[in-house]
Amino acid sequence: MVNKLLVTGGIRSGKTGLAEQRAKATGDDVVYVATATAGDDEMALRIQRHQELRPDHWQLAEEPLRLGQVLSEYASGPGEPPLLLVDCMSLWLSNLLFADGALFQPERAAFLEAVEVYPGSLVIVTNEVGLGTIGMGPLTRRFADELGWLNQALAQRCDEVVMAVAGLPLTLKAGG
Repeated sequence: MVNKLLVTGGIRSGKTGLAEQRAKATGDDVVYVATATAGDDEMALRIQRHQELRPDHWQLAEEPLRLGQVLSEYASGPGEPPLLLVDCMSLWLSNLLFADGALFQPERAAFLEAVEVYPGSLVIVTNEVGLGTIGMGPLTRRFADELGWLNQALAQRCDEVVMAVAGLPLTLKAGG
Protein backbone atom coordinates (compact mmCIF):
# COMPACT_ATOMS: atom_id res chain seq x y z
CA MET A 1 0.00 0.00 0.00
CA VAL A 2 1.37 3.42 -0.96
CA ASN A 3 1.48 5.62 2.10
CA LYS A 4 3.01 8.97 2.87
CA LEU A 5 3.91 9.37 6.54
CA LEU A 6 5.29 12.46 8.26
CA VAL A 7 6.96 11.85 11.63
CA THR A 8 7.57 14.97 13.67
CA GLY A 9 8.84 15.58 17.17
CA GLY A 10 11.41 17.39 19.25
CA ILE A 11 15.09 16.62 19.57
CA ARG A 12 15.62 13.12 21.03
CA SER A 13 11.89 12.45 20.98
CA GLY A 14 12.32 9.11 19.20
CA LYS A 15 11.08 10.28 15.81
CA THR A 16 13.82 8.65 13.72
CA GLY A 17 13.46 5.34 15.57
CA LEU A 18 9.70 5.45 15.07
CA ALA A 19 10.14 6.23 11.37
CA GLU A 20 12.59 3.36 10.97
CA GLN A 21 10.24 0.94 12.77
CA ARG A 22 7.40 1.92 10.45
CA ALA A 23 9.59 1.49 7.38
CA LYS A 24 10.81 -1.95 8.54
CA ALA A 25 7.26 -3.11 9.25
CA THR A 26 6.22 -2.64 5.62
CA GLY A 27 8.62 -5.29 4.34
CA ASP A 28 9.33 -3.02 1.37
CA ASP A 29 12.72 -2.23 -0.11
CA VAL A 30 13.92 0.85 1.78
CA VAL A 31 16.23 3.62 0.70
CA TYR A 32 17.36 5.83 3.55
CA VAL A 33 17.69 9.37 2.17
CA ALA A 34 20.06 11.22 4.49
CA THR A 35 20.29 15.01 4.43
CA ALA A 36 22.98 15.39 7.13
CA THR A 37 26.52 16.42 6.39
CA ALA A 38 29.41 15.78 8.77
CA GLY A 39 30.60 19.31 9.41
CA ASP A 40 32.44 18.36 12.61
CA ASP A 41 33.55 15.30 14.58
CA GLU A 42 30.47 15.21 16.79
CA MET A 43 28.14 15.23 13.78
CA ALA A 44 30.24 12.53 12.11
CA LEU A 45 29.73 10.34 15.20
CA ARG A 46 25.96 10.98 15.14
CA ILE A 47 25.84 9.94 11.48
CA GLN A 48 27.90 6.83 12.21
CA ARG A 49 25.55 5.81 15.07
CA HIS A 50 22.54 6.21 12.81
CA GLN A 51 24.19 4.10 10.11
CA GLU A 52 25.07 1.32 12.56
CA LEU A 53 21.45 1.05 13.72
CA ARG A 54 19.97 0.68 10.24
CA PRO A 55 19.44 -2.74 8.63
CA ASP A 56 22.34 -3.73 6.37
CA HIS A 57 20.06 -4.41 3.41
CA TRP A 58 18.70 -0.85 3.31
CA GLN A 59 20.15 1.30 0.58
CA LEU A 60 21.51 4.78 1.28
CA ALA A 61 21.21 7.99 -0.70
CA GLU A 62 22.94 11.05 0.69
CA GLU A 63 21.63 14.38 -0.55
CA PRO A 64 21.93 17.61 1.43
CA LEU A 65 20.12 19.91 -1.04
CA ARG A 66 18.27 18.40 -4.03
CA LEU A 67 15.66 16.15 -2.44
CA GLY A 68 13.14 16.69 -5.21
CA GLN A 69 15.63 15.30 -7.69
CA VAL A 70 16.26 12.23 -5.51
CA LEU A 71 12.52 11.46 -5.29
CA SER A 72 12.14 11.94 -9.04
CA GLU A 73 15.04 9.60 -9.80
CA TYR A 74 13.61 6.81 -7.64
CA ALA A 75 10.12 7.42 -9.05
CA SER A 76 11.33 6.89 -12.61
CA GLY A 77 13.68 3.99 -11.91
CA PRO A 78 13.07 0.42 -13.07
CA GLY A 79 10.55 -1.70 -11.20
CA GLU A 80 8.50 -0.73 -8.20
CA PRO A 81 9.69 2.42 -6.48
CA PRO A 82 11.22 1.75 -3.06
CA LEU A 83 10.00 3.17 0.21
CA LEU A 84 12.04 6.31 0.80
CA LEU A 85 12.79 7.26 4.39
CA VAL A 86 13.89 10.91 4.32
CA ASP A 87 15.76 12.04 7.45
CA CYS A 88 15.45 14.92 8.12
CA MET A 89 13.74 18.14 7.09
CA SER A 90 15.41 20.40 9.65
CA LEU A 91 18.91 19.48 8.48
CA TRP A 92 17.84 19.83 4.84
CA LEU A 93 16.33 23.23 5.57
CA SER A 94 19.52 24.34 7.35
CA ASN A 95 21.56 23.19 4.37
CA LEU A 96 19.34 25.21 2.03
CA LEU A 97 19.43 28.32 4.20
CA PHE A 98 23.24 28.28 4.24
CA ALA A 99 23.58 27.46 0.52
CA ASP A 100 23.21 29.83 -2.37
CA GLY A 101 20.10 31.93 -1.66
CA ALA A 102 18.75 31.27 -5.15
CA LEU A 103 18.38 27.55 -4.36
CA PHE A 104 15.91 27.86 -1.50
CA GLN A 105 12.54 28.45 -3.18
CA PRO A 106 13.10 26.24 -6.27
CA GLU A 107 14.39 23.30 -4.20
CA ARG A 108 11.57 23.62 -1.67
CA ALA A 109 8.98 23.70 -4.48
CA ALA A 110 10.62 20.78 -6.32
CA PHE A 111 10.63 18.67 -3.18
CA LEU A 112 6.99 19.36 -2.31
CA GLU A 113 5.94 18.56 -5.89
CA ALA A 114 7.97 15.33 -5.83
CA VAL A 115 6.31 14.32 -2.54
CA GLU A 116 2.88 14.77 -4.14
CA VAL A 117 3.62 12.63 -7.17
CA TYR A 118 5.97 9.98 -5.74
CA PRO A 119 4.36 6.64 -6.68
CA GLY A 120 5.83 4.70 -3.75
CA SER A 121 5.69 5.05 -0.01
CA LEU A 122 7.44 7.86 1.84
CA VAL A 123 8.40 8.28 5.48
CA ILE A 124 9.60 11.81 6.19
CA VAL A 125 11.22 12.86 9.47
CA THR A 126 11.11 16.44 10.71
CA ASN A 127 11.62 18.42 13.88
CA GLU A 128 8.77 20.26 15.48
CA VAL A 129 9.77 23.83 16.27
CA GLY A 130 7.99 26.83 17.66
CA LEU A 131 6.58 25.26 20.81
CA GLY A 132 8.69 27.57 22.96
CA THR A 133 10.07 31.05 22.86
CA ILE A 134 10.67 33.11 19.74
CA GLY A 135 14.28 32.99 18.55
CA MET A 136 16.54 35.91 19.39
CA GLY A 137 18.21 36.33 16.00
CA PRO A 138 16.79 36.81 12.51
CA LEU A 139 18.26 33.55 11.18
CA THR A 140 16.78 31.55 14.07
CA ARG A 141 13.39 33.15 13.53
CA ARG A 142 13.55 32.49 9.77
CA PHE A 143 14.52 28.85 10.37
CA ALA A 144 11.58 28.33 12.76
CA ASP A 145 9.18 30.06 10.36
CA GLU A 146 10.39 28.15 7.29
CA LEU A 147 10.38 24.77 9.05
CA GLY A 148 6.91 25.42 10.45
CA TRP A 149 5.60 26.29 6.99
CA LEU A 150 7.37 23.28 5.45
CA ASN A 151 5.90 20.96 8.10
CA GLN A 152 2.41 22.32 7.38
CA ALA A 153 2.87 21.79 3.64
CA LEU A 154 4.12 18.24 4.19
CA ALA A 155 1.30 17.43 6.60
CA GLN A 156 -1.20 18.43 3.89
CA ARG A 157 0.49 16.12 1.38
CA CYS A 158 0.92 13.14 3.71
CA ASP A 159 -1.73 10.53 4.45
CA GLU A 160 -0.62 10.18 8.04
CA VAL A 161 1.14 12.44 10.54
CA VAL A 162 2.60 11.14 13.79
CA MET A 163 4.34 13.11 16.51
CA ALA A 164 6.94 11.36 18.64
CA VAL A 165 6.78 12.37 22.30
CA ALA A 166 9.10 10.63 24.77
CA GLY A 167 9.49 7.77 22.29
CA LEU A 168 5.74 7.27 21.93
CA PRO A 169 3.70 7.94 18.79
CA LEU A 170 0.89 10.47 18.99
CA THR A 171 -1.33 10.31 15.90
CA LEU A 172 -2.13 13.77 14.55
CA LYS A 173 -3.59 12.63 11.22
CA ALA A 174 -4.73 9.06 10.73
CA GLY A 175 -3.99 7.25 7.49
CA GLY A 176 -6.89 6.06 5.44
